Amino acid sequence: MNSVSWTEALSFLAAPFVMCLILAGIHCYLGLHVLARGVIFVDLSLAQVAAFGTTLAILLGFEHHGTSTYFISLGSTFLAAALFALARRQEKNFSQEAIIGIVYALASAAVVLVVDKIAHGAEHIKDLLVGQVLWVTWHDVGKTALIYAAVSTVHYLFRKQLLAASFREENSGDVSPGGFWDFLFYALFGVVITSSVSLAGVLQVFAYLIVPSVVSTVFFDSIRARLLFGWALGFVLSFIGLALSYHWDLPAGAFIVVCFAGLPVLLLLLMSLFKRRDC
Repeated sequence: MNSVSWTEALSFLAAPFVMCLILAGIHCYLGLHVLARGVIFVDLSLAQVAAFGTTLAILLGFEHHGTSTYFISLGSTFLAAALFALARRQEKNFSQEAIIGIVYALASAAVVLVVDKIAHGAEHIKDLLVGQVLWVTWHDVGKTALIYAAVSTVHYLFRKQLLAASFREENSGDVSPGGFWDFLFYALFGVVITSSVSLAGVLQVFAYLIVPSVVSTVFFDSIRARLLFGWALGFVLSFIGLALSYHWDLPAGAFIVVCFAGLPVLLLLLMSLFKRRDC
């Protein structure tokens, strides 16, 4: 490419790249909570619920990225958040992971039923899965940054309670992991997921949430170290995914998911190979 082409490419990819950095920043932190809770697929489940809310809003005649659509989707995730918090309180009777899987299956089937009544349903399903992060605007970036900043502020203000609720730390007298803090975590999680799915799709959101957190646990023990490493990894993979998808003219969302998901698989194979050689 000549210098003009590179300038155009950088200008075109600037907003999507910043959006990817924002996604990596919030999802890596939430991913540590998800791993600690042992509910790996809660993201997929909530994301599918958010997708159902969006699909239902479109069927009712609202615009895809309209305010009404957003709040219908958010309301759906709040209902799921309350159910997951309740399931955690009833772990002796109901497996929380099972409830999460059941909700995912229910939301997925419901999406298929609703999409069947929508024109261009196949294209809508594609958008729900991998999103359209390549076409985000600076307005989208700013709005998403404000929403995530608000969520991050709540997490910071109540960090002791939320960390205790996730990591089951009960060594402080004023910290009691209970139903309210579980619901607050899932509700905040739902706010993030609702915003993310509309831009990046279900699979990309899952990749940002789980992969950096999983890989960081392989190398580090402390939450701080895992978070810093996860952020760095998310930033690097986002850059590689966007740059190569643009260079090879491939769907950005799907290629980013492949970059993220391929890393832990490769790492597992390499670790197994080196361990076998050591033996």
